[in-house]
Amino acid sequence: MRILVVDDSKAMRSIVMRALRQAGYEGHAFEEATNGAEALTAIRANPPDLVLADWNMPEMTGIQLLQTLRGENIQTRFGFITSESSPETRELAIASGALFLLTKPFTPDSLKTALATVHL
Repeated sequence: MRILVVDDSKAMRSIVMRALRQAGYEGHAFEEATNGAEALTAIRANPPDLVLADWNMPEMTGIQLLQTLRGENIQTRFGFITSESSPETRELAIASGALFLLTKPFTPDSLKTALATVHL
């Protein structure tokens, strides 16, 4: 399975990938994108099995990425890992098609719990 990790912070992308391995997803292929626009290009070319995206990024935010994908009828599974935690943000994420919104800081266990709903 291919998982695309989208975050403008290289350190955070590394943290997410390490947490994925610790949560039991070490056998999967991880890919990276530095913002939503870069991710959109990669997804259009070869959709991954799952996208894990930050909310706030330059060029194209995570929610703009998700809404663009759904507008193009690209149904790749999508979750947020973000510092955004308001009820309005969570509601918008789910209404736009996200499977979950996990708030930073997170643990491998909380990531594993969130991914359990994705049926990978």
